[in-house]
Amino acid sequence: MSDEGSFRAAASPRPQGRAVDALREPRLSLGELKFAEGSALLALGDTRVLAAASVETRVPPFLVGSGRGWVTAEYAMLPRATATRNAREVTRGRPSGRTAEIQRLIGRSLRAVADTAALGEHTVTVDCDVLQADGGTRTAAVTAGYLALAQAAGRLVLEGAIPRWPLLEPVAAVSVGIVRGVAVLDLEYVEDQEADVDMNVVATASGRLVEVQGTGERRSFTRQELDTLIDLALGGIARLVAMQQEALAPLMASVEEAQRSRQRPRRAPKSEKELWGPPK
Repeated sequence: MSDEGSFRAAASPRPQGRAVDALREPRLSLGELKFAEGSALLALGDTRVLAAASVETRVPPFLVGSGRGWVTAEYAMLPRATATRNAREVTRGRPSGRTAEIQRLIGRSLRAVADTAALGEHTVTVDCDVLQADGGTRTAAVTAGYLALAQAAGRLVLEGAIPRWPLLEPVAAVSVGIVRGVAVLDLEYVEDQEADVDMNVVATASGRLVEVQGTGERRSFTRQELDTLIDLALGGIARLVAMQQEALAPLMASVEEAQRSRQRPRRAPKSEKELWGPPK
């Protein structure tokens, strides 16, 4: 392997002395919004994303009458989420190509774990708004988006609007890259700017890949490097999924109890003879 194509998986100086396989400190809270059917605020280091899930009793025209639902997403960044102000895209009349691409990524990622038949003819729109950007906003949006979607799904089950849990398994995402010849997990902005290779990975709780977006920013990369980066990403995603499951545990317990209670056979009402006994 050439010097250019080689890289190290060993420790390297990173911001805040973070290990190469360490996530930025994750912090999350659920139910951040009063009116949304599901919402989550996720912070990874200085990147903060607010996700909100809204449920509508309608579907796109191509699904009308099919009995199946739909999951879609929108993505936006606050003007001062970055070091300098960015104009709101609404003032330009349409979303940028970057925004449209990220929205499609989030939507695909969430639909990959949605059982649309169990969802019924409901549309869940997950809005992901970046409050502060310091790298990894699209991957944080996928991870927060699943949390919001799961809460909305739980509400549908608990209210009896759908009969069963409509999500197949959790999904999360993280960035990885090669910076100064070192494979690192969860790049923050200063690392992203100097990365030789930059990659975003979306995967499910079982380790199935949903999407891999990899780019040789300053050089090409080898198959061995690709495999190492994906392994690094899957390790980070496993930790993010564990965090999601812990946060959603009370909701899932309520959903499971509701589903069990609906499956219990109903006893027929007692007859008059059973209630009062034989006539005297």
